[in-house]
Amino acid sequence: MRYLESAPRFLFFTGKGGVGKTSVACATSVRLATRERRVLLVSTDPASNLGQVFGMTIGNRVTQIAAVPGLAALEIDPEQAAEAYRERIIGPLRGHMPEAEIAGITESLSGSCTTEIASFDEFTQLLTDDVAYGRYDHIIFDTAPTGHTLRLLQLPGAWTEFLSGGGDASCLGPLAGLDKHRATYSAAVDALTDPARTRLILVARPQPSALKEIERTYSELRAIGIADGFVVINGVLPEIAGEEPIARAVRHREAVALSAIPAAIADLPRDVLELKAANVVDLDALRAFFTPEPADTAARAAVDPADLPNAPLVALVDQIQSDGHGLVMCMGKGGVGKTTIAAAVALALAERGHEVLLTTTDPAANLTDTLGETVDRLTVARIDPDSALAQYRSHVMATKGRDLDEPGRAALAEDLMSPCTAEVAVFQQFSRAVHDSRRTFVVMDTAPTGHTLLLLDAAGSYHREIARQMGAANMAYSTPLMRLQDPAQTKVILVTLAETTPVLEAADLQGDLERAGIHPWAWVVNSSIAAAHPRSAFLRTRARNEVAQIERVRELADRLAIVPLLSEEPIGVAQLAALTGGMPQLA
Repeated sequence: MRYLESAPRFLFFTGKGGVGKTSVACATSVRLATRERRVLLVSTDPASNLGQVFGMTIGNRVTQIAAVPGLAALEIDPEQAAEAYRERIIGPLRGHMPEAEIAGITESLSGSCTTEIASFDEFTQLLTDDVAYGRYDHIIFDTAPTGHTLRLLQLPGAWTEFLSGGGDASCLGPLAGLDKHRATYSAAVDALTDPARTRLILVARPQPSALKEIERTYSELRAIGIADGFVVINGVLPEIAGEEPIARAVRHREAVALSAIPAAIADLPRDVLELKAANVVDLDALRAFFTPEPADTAARAAVDPADLPNAPLVALVDQIQSDGHGLVMCMGKGGVGKTTIAAAVALALAERGHEVLLTTTDPAANLTDTLGETVDRLTVARIDPDSALAQYRSHVMATKGRDLDEPGRAALAEDLMSPCTAEVAVFQQFSRAVHDSRRTFVVMDTAPTGHTLLLLDAAGSYHREIARQMGAANMAYSTPLMRLQDPAQTKVILVTLAETTPVLEAADLQGDLERAGIHPWAWVVNSSIAAAHPRSAFLRTRARNEVAQIERVRELADRLAIVPLLSEEPIGVAQLAALTGGMPQLA
């Protein structure tokens, strides 16, 4: 592996969700540990599954992997980190301040911004605290889906600048507390931008969207000084998958994607890893991860998959259409095909004569590329964080700032530089889309799970505030969260792949949603090899591995649709229409 040659102390694995970052990072950790190196593997992903891969509980503490001498692991849990962060701020104030003031501080520390800075505090310690972590030769980061990673990695520079500017830190705690960490933040920036200490490994599948994503990631990280990049193309279909039509089609798609690799990353050192017949979920699989699979492995294990339920996507569209309007939210881990499913559902509704708004809150999504052309009655939009932020700041300055004097306007403008402002701005546009669904269909392709939960947290905070105000006045009211909780107005569709990790993460997401009073309406298993009914031993082995996961989804889901792996990439109107059985005629 070229990215392991003269490996520095810090290795960052990043890329679009679902490309196999965790598998590559875990296998790398095992490989380095077997070279008698002391290795700490860290996940900064809110949906981390290191414990599942190693078959043990890890959590938010350094845990030795007993079966691999020299290897330890740590999962930075955002919620635990946020709770500890709040206690560090609020604990010393108890008994010294009125309860009302402490309650106000607690409320200000309940948002997503606090969670972000709390996780970041732990992250910077790993980069700078030689007393606690100096014994490790390598610290390997299995980072979160790309959008979250960028926010996390950009925080060292952003917070250093923010502190220098004296910005409003009400959502982060007293500014003096943050200012004490200025030197730590500066040291973290130095470590991240030093190629002798830090290496960036951009992981992608041989797919255009995944390759574009690592190009965007590399360009943005290079702009903040992280430039020592390597590319890993993971999950390339091996020759032992056979020559049946679907295998040849997948190989062709992969070859075309790799031949058109974006220019910004084309010249970076590159490694290619083959797809495995079995899921990478135990130590034996990690040890064999970099070794080509023997030709007879799949043949020995292959069995025909069990009969699958008859669960076409068009059946869900039929039920959605029957309500005449509403919000459809496609949610799940990044890389499972939420954009594709959202576009297919929106297209089917439009072709049936309904006015449809197809929108996304995902910074990495490109709905226009997915559709490929305009469609009657289908409007495509994107909630762009930068645009939303600019509009929100202008609106606040024009309203709240209108009657302020110059010092007051300057203070308000400074307050709007808080990182929390972007979340509020996006939430406002999200709320408008929810409102529009009362009279038309709105199909929303949401961001990867971490972003989605932050968005729903914003909805919950807004709901609590409105409930306090309106409840006191005994007035009728409706908030976005109430609409999300009402199955007559909102249908949440969880999209997953028939693989262990995506199903586990979707199940965790279902639990989080239900704690917020939102029950998923349906699940979609996307790109199922089993549903494509392959013939080769390798692909039948992959299909057999899917059956247990599909059964697990059936236990969790009220409704289920299974979309087969297609020989053609589901891009463009014709291919998307095929997912829902073509373009039905109006009755």
